[in-house]
Amino acid sequence: MRELIQLAMKVSDNTPLIFIDPDTALWIRELEPDLELVPDRDNFEYVYRASDLAELPGKKYQKIRSHLNRFRRNCMSTVEPITPENLEEVMELLKKWRDWKGCDKNPVLSHEVEAAFYAVEHFMELRLRGFLLRVDSEVGAISIFERLNADTALIHFEKGLPDCEGIYKAINAETAAALADEVEYINRESDLGVGGLREAKLRYHPHHMVEVYSLKRPSPVSCAQED
Repeated sequence: MRELIQLAMKVSDNTPLIFIDPDTALWIRELEPDLELVPDRDNFEYVYRASDLAELPGKKYQKIRSHLNRFRRNCMSTVEPITPENLEEVMELLKKWRDWKGCDKNPVLSHEVEAAFYAVEHFMELRLRGFLLRVDSEVGAISIFERLNADTALIHFEKGLPDCEGIYKAINAETAAALADEVEYINRESDLGVGGLREAKLRYHPHHMVEVYSLKRPSPVSCAQED
C-alpha cells in the first residue's frame, strides 16, 4: 500500500487520493505520518434517522411539515414502487428534469443526470429500488435507492418537477416512510459544495455525517534565508 500511495503522489496532481473514509484515513496516517490528510467537507455524506424523515417530529421540522401539508392539500398524488413496467415513465421524468434544469450548461448537473439515466437503464441488474409520485396521474417525482447495509439505505437520486410546490418534500417523506420499517438510517449522500443543496440537507437535521478525506501533497518548505 505504501508503494501505491507513493505512486499516486508521483503521477497525480495536488490531490492524488480523494474520498478516503475515516478508518482508511487513520490507517494512512499511521502508515505515512508525513502525508497531509484534510477533511473534504463538500463530500461529507448526510445520514438521517429514517423515522425523523418519515414523521418530521417536533418544532425543528415545523416549516417542512407545513410545506408538506400544503402540497397534500393542493396536489392529488399517489405513490407506487418503480417496476419494469413504469421505468419508461421514470426516463421521461428525467428528460423533463434535464430540460428544466438546463443540464447541458451545467457540468455537475449533466454528470448527475447521466448517472441517473444509467441507473434507470440498468435498474434491475443493479438491484436498485425506488418510488415514483404521480400528480393527476402524471409522474412528478422519483426516488432511487438501495440497501447499503443492515441498518442504512442509500438514496442515490431524488428528482421532481416544479409543477406542484412541495413535491420534493413529498417524495422525501414517502420514501422515508416506506424505509423506516426496514432501516434505522437513510444516507442522502453529499452536497458537492453546492450552497443551496447544503442548506436543504441541513434543514432536515442529519443525525450524523460520514466524513471523507483527501490526500494532499505536503506543503513545500520555504528555502528562503534571512539576511
